[in-house]
Amino acid sequence: MISTINPVTGEQVQTFEAHTAQQVDAVLAAAVDAQKAWRLVPVEDRVQVLRNTAKVLREGKPDYARLITLEMGKPITEAEAEVEKCATTAEYYADHAHRFLAPEAIESGAADSGVVFDPLGVVLAIMPWNYPFWQFFRFALPALAAGNGAILKHANNVPGSALAVQEIMDKAGLPEGLCATVLIESDRVAGLIADDRIAAVTLTGSTQVGRIVAAQAGAALKKQVLELGGSDPLIVLADADIKEAAKTAVKARFTNAGQSCVNAKRFIVDEKVADEFVAEFVARTRELVVGDPTDRATTVGPMARANLRAELHDQVLRTVENGGQIILGGNIVDGPGYFYEPTVIDRVSPGQAAFDEETFGPVAAIIRVSSTEEAVALANQTEFGLGAALWTQDTEAAKTLARRIDAGAVFVNGMVASDPRLPFGGIKNSGYGRELGSYGIREFTNMKTFWTSPATPDAS
Repeated sequence: MISTINPVTGEQVQTFEAHTAQQVDAVLAAAVDAQKAWRLVPVEDRVQVLRNTAKVLREGKPDYARLITLEMGKPITEAEAEVEKCATTAEYYADHAHRFLAPEAIESGAADSGVVFDPLGVVLAIMPWNYPFWQFFRFALPALAAGNGAILKHANNVPGSALAVQEIMDKAGLPEGLCATVLIESDRVAGLIADDRIAAVTLTGSTQVGRIVAAQAGAALKKQVLELGGSDPLIVLADADIKEAAKTAVKARFTNAGQSCVNAKRFIVDEKVADEFVAEFVARTRELVVGDPTDRATTVGPMARANLRAELHDQVLRTVENGGQIILGGNIVDGPGYFYEPTVIDRVSPGQAAFDEETFGPVAAIIRVSSTEEAVALANQTEFGLGAALWTQDTEAAKTLARRIDAGAVFVNGMVASDPRLPFGGIKNSGYGRELGSYGIREFTNMKTFWTSPATPDAS
């Protein structure tokens, strides 16, 4: 049995029967059959479904946003923005997929040669709860445009969202069976990965789960894209616009109650401006409103699950035991639900949990440094490499510094965020492969070389 628990109250809302082995087998068979026909549909016809998807998402935005908020606790305004971002991405790929997938001519010793981009088949998507619509559509829109099928195994605390996204694709006119959700427990995923009808796997989740999925998919010699954990640094140099940096830093840390792989988590600040930055950061953090996520005044909702809150609080306690100084928050909120106070810990350093581990919740770690060199070194002193932000008024120097930071993306004077126009993904223990942009749509294609006849010798 798979259940929805309202994180505001901790109460069970709805239960769902897990799919049987026979039901899953039927889903896979239907997806394979549908994909064999879909791959032959011209790209310009496939993308009409994406345009329809954007329309369906916008028409149902109020209901879809409420569902997201109910299942994982995101403030309703953020849930609405999530649905809109999915719609915008659908339109982006509808406009650009034909160009991204167009054959590329490459000069060689042939009369005609180059690369074509053929779909791989049916892709298994193992997705998390923190952005229950966006994580799926971020993968599925380009994958479907490229001619693939998609099977979704979603996190088990968002089953309603899992079924809703399949319904959206059905309403948009996608061929029956091409995109489907399976409601199964995690211990059954290995069997799906091993099934010959699954051509490739994509996972967004923790590094620990990423290792397991990578091993299982590797044993089956199947392509993988893994977007895993992050401990993103936000570096504030001495010449930064401190007020603007702090304003953006609060949003970068506490959006989605801090439950995002690309939330800024470690704030590495030059000691010459650290006091000013911390004062501004704390003042703006105090302005956050913790409460019922269906209230439009709320800016920080509950954490998604009780165990996640307990793990976060343990990280806070261990950080303080090793020298970190709480200057705001640091407590579990009394009462029902899974609320946690927005928390700021100063004087954090390597060896403390808030520096060494991913803190997946509303906790900010302040690290003070004496130089730019030390800032870059500490930014890179992590097992993760997803995103990073750099604040300085010397944007030319920032271009050089950005190349020295180990991350899949570096944003200068801005907040790290995914954008359908730009590739998204990480290095080190944050995973591999890319989503979004032209690079993302090609991840689940066979980049096939074609070569036609030797070139005619030059008559001269």
